[in-house]
Amino acid sequence: MAEALPGPRAFVATCPVIDDEMRHRIAKHRRDRAGKDWTTIEEPEDLVAAIRSAAGHGVVLVDCLTLWVNNLMYAAELRGERLTEAMVAARCRDVLAAAREHGGTVVFVTNEVGMGIVPEHAGARHFRDLAGRVNQVIAADCDEVFLLVCGQPLRIKGGEPVSKPSAS
Repeated sequence: MAEALPGPRAFVATCPVIDDEMRHRIAKHRRDRAGKDWTTIEEPEDLVAAIRSAAGHGVVLVDCLTLWVNNLMYAAELRGERLTEAMVAARCRDVLAAAREHGGTVVFVTNEVGMGIVPEHAGARHFRDLAGRVNQVIAADCDEVFLLVCGQPLRIKGGEPVSKPSAS
């Protein structure tokens, strides 16, 4: 989707390098974007600054909000705090304001983590709740929302209806 739009493009990577496997995974993703007019901005927490630093890029792709929630939870835990839904909703509003100010297309990638069983662990349930709040706040303000299932995009919000091919 992002590569179908005119560049230059900025890829905002929220995933921290935590081990060698992740380092190799990140390197592969960078190679996949090489030569396709992408600039990588690595920013695990401050998405507002990352989006603002992408001024001049026609497209900003933020990958991903779910890891961002994880990073925010971890940073709060290190400070001895508990991240709340109100806190992440406020952060989302700031991110959305930066996206509106950007002037180009901003694409947010996230995971739907609330479609499975209820996690047995309180921390995992809290993460699921925070990720759900982030997804709701961001999606409410976006022009278009897609759910990708089995590699197939399902339009949830906005745009023109997708026409079905006629059966022959």
